[in-house]
Amino acid sequence: MDKIELANQIAKAVVSCKKCRLCKSRKKAVPGEGNLDSRIIFVGEAPGQNEDDQGRPFVGRAGSLLSEMLERIKLKREQVWIGNVVKCRPPENRAPMVDELRNCSPYLESQIRLINPKIIVTLGRFALEHFIKDAKISNKHGIPLVWKDRIIYPLYHPAAALRNPQVAEILKKEFKKIPEVMEKCEELLKNKVVVKSADNQISLI
Repeated sequence: MDKIELANQIAKAVVSCKKCRLCKSRKKAVPGEGNLDSRIIFVGEAPGQNEDDQGRPFVGRAGSLLSEMLERIKLKREQVWIGNVVKCRPPENRAPMVDELRNCSPYLESQIRLINPKIIVTLGRFALEHFIKDAKISNKHGIPLVWKDRIIYPLYHPAAALRNPQVAEILKKEFKKIPEVMEKCEELLKNKVVVKSADNQISLI
């Protein structure tokens, strides 16, 4: 079975999922989309209203900002993979609950194994904490981290940038460094310095 077939199987499982309360309030689940051979993927927190309406990730104002920033580093949406930790919109865009995060995580893990990216750009607090427990986006943003055999590059969520001009400035500046992180990926993985953490999986460059 090829990657496309496997990705479609995961997507079908997401669309029909009833593991948590979000299945009752969602319009459309949002499995994620993009290049299954990309070296880099972007992982947000959860769908918003526009995503819930269309069943696609990052299609609202935050998505427009993400697309704009991708273009500035010579990347197009179709060249990368984009998804979320939680696949269904929490009502009123509230924060995802613990059981919702737990029940949804196997889908993202399956997608990561399938795509096998070297770099995972996390967008926002919950996306970062999915990979690195107890990490704080406030002091980890813009710092490449080693998770297993991949680079985690934490950034603020585009939605936060739309609400706060200072956050927007930081996000755009750190987003521009993505090509440098991609170029130095193997070097960063090779020269990692282990840092003790809650799950003992993290290394800090």
